[in-house]
This record gives sequence, C-alpha cells and structure tokens, in this order.
Amino acid sequence: MTKDQKNEVIEVLKAKFTQYNNFYITDTEALSVEQVSNLRRTCFNKQVEMKVAKNTLIRKALESLDSEKYAGVYDSLHNVTALMFSENPKEPALIISSFRKTSNGDKPTLKAAFINGDVYTGDTNLTALTKIKTKNELIGEVIGLLQSPAKRVLAALLHHHEKQATAVAE
Repeated sequence: MTKDQKNEVIEVLKAKFTQYNNFYITDTEALSVEQVSNLRRTCFNKQVEMKVAKNTLIRKALESLDSEKYAGVYDSLHNVTALMFSENPKEPALIISSFRKTSNGDKPTLKAAFINGDVYTGDTNLTALTKIKTKNELIGEVIGLLQSPAKRVLAALLHHHEKQATAVAE
C-alpha cells in the first residue's frame, strides 16, 4: 500500500469517526469469507457501516482527530479489525449477538465500543450493550411517564362525572 493510499484510508476513517458518535471495534479473524460477507450484508440491511482497516491506520485517524478522546480504544487495535459505525448505539451489539447465535460461535469478538464518548472494552460488555436504550426509546419513556399522571386525572374526572350523571338520573 502506497503512502497516498494509506493517507486516503486515514481520511475516509476520519470522516466516519466524525460522522458517527458510535462505533464498535471487532475481531473478525476467525471468520470465513462467506461469514464476513453475511456479516456485511446484515450490517448493510440494519444501516450499520462496516469497514475493515489496518490497526495502525485506524489509530492514526483517531489520533489526528482527538488523541485523548479515543485513548481508551487504542489497546483494542490488534489482530484483524473490523469497525462498525452506527447512529443507533446498540444496533452493532445486536448484530454481533444475532450473528453468533446463527453461526453457533463466539465470533466476531467485541474488542471495544465507543458510545457517545464512553469506551467499553472487552467482549464481556456485549450483553450490556445490547440493552442500551436509544435516544428515541428514552424519549418515548419520558413522554409515557409525563402522560401517565394526566391520564389518571382524566380517568378520575370521567369516573366522577359518570357517578354524578348516574346520581342525577336516579
């Protein structure tokens, strides 16, 4: 790979790291070509971008953006690395978990995840990452909580009104 090609890859990666607040670093080393193709297809269908790149180029891209912000993921850059970029913080975790179930294996391995500025390292975090609530899920819960007291008040008023209407009718 020429220096120009390496610089081009670094620029593409920098654009992706800037575009997405969430990315996962996975190890796809033990996967066959067919399995990697299936994983890519699944990612594409779920609006997750998957990129494979050399660890040194990934590190250079991250360091050129903000060396301290991404410091927690540098130790995860070893072996074969596939990056998964997503707007939804838990979608890559769901894809990895689902892929493992269908292939009856433990690959791909989660090396690290960068979620809205927080770093999660190690495959042991995968289950927790599948349970992260998305922004829309949290907004829905808040709206539901806010509507709940109003619904109770309306129900009480309607019940009270029905009692009065029944008493007047008698």
